[in-house]
Amino acid sequence: MAKRNKGIFSMKDILAQVIKENNLTKGMQIITVQEAWGEMMGPGVATYTESVTIQGKTLIVKLSSSALRSELSYGKSNIIMMMNEALGETVISRVILG
Repeated sequence: MAKRNKGIFSMKDILAQVIKENNLTKGMQIITVQEAWGEMMGPGVATYTESVTIQGKTLIVKLSSSALRSELSYGKSNIIMMMNEALGETVISRVILG
């Protein structure tokens, strides 16, 4: 059992420590990326989005509409910039739309 510290900690700090100690960073990152995609793109794009995953530094988005896929492919650099901004760190360096 971990040694108790008598200091006062914020809930954010405690959760960050639990995530780090239990190697949950990758899973939390995936959930955050999925939430950010839905919020950033809005309900119109979200309805045509089948899946959003991250492998390494690559964001992989599977879309059910080829017209939407084509339209979004023109703004890949903007998607990368906005997603990294939403995540608060540089997590994504490449986007694959499938």
